Amino acid sequence: MKENIHPDYHEIKVVHTDGTEHVVRSCWGKPGDVMRLDIDPLNHPAWIGGNAQILEKGRLAKFGNKYAGLGVASSDKLETIKKPASK
Repeated sequence: MKENIHPDYHEIKVVHTDGTEHVVRSCWGKPGDVMRLDIDPLNHPAWIGGNAQILEKGRLAKFGNKYAGLGVASSDKLETIKKPASK
């Protein structure tokens, strides 16, 4: 096996957005470095709100803003159109 081809695997401290921290082993940075997260499971919509929250702040809001001046309801007033029940 070749020598000196593997990266240094060492301990770093990871700090979440709420201030909690833990020590993990990683190839990132130097031994003892601190990695501060901007996005983590505590504040990312994929973990805290699922699709509903992503759609609320994403495509639906963009649609409402884009067509607000044309008499189309704003994104907070848009509702799903329901088809009448067939007899």
